[in-house]
Amino acid sequence: MSEGIAVDTRPTKIVYVAEATAHGGRDGHVTSQDGQLGLKVAMPPELGGDGNGTNPEQLFAAGYSSCFHNALILVGNREGYDLTGSTVAAKVGIGPNRHRGYGLAVALSVSLPLLDPDLASKLVDAAHEVCPYSNATRGNIDVTILLG
Repeated sequence: MSEGIAVDTRPTKIVYVAEATAHGGRDGHVTSQDGQLGLKVAMPPELGGDGNGTNPEQLFAAGYSSCFHNALILVGNREGYDLTGSTVAAKVGIGPNRHRGYGLAVALSVSLPLLDPDLASKLVDAAHEVCPYSNATRGNIDVTILLG
């Protein structure tokens, strides 16, 4: 892909819609419309809370890591590679930005134990182009991918 050329990553057709509702913001609970999700939400101690519940950053890390791993499996399978034992871990950081608000940063740690580093790097790059979370965050937050 050429540097500087904008690529439209918007869906051409919506095939699934997830629906969740927050009750009480960062000190409350979240539920999904289908009842599959029901979690207590709490501010982490680092942001002044008691940490007695999950938080949006953990939920984002879980979503991004599982989505990126699925994209990695998809591109690996297309090329016929064995991704047995592969993992993706996400760290999502939050902190103040220059505009009196808050921003996020993500670090993805990818392990592809059965592949040589050059091949693994190519698959990670391809997954980063396929993953909806990567497409949604590209240009909006810093995403670092560590291959190890």
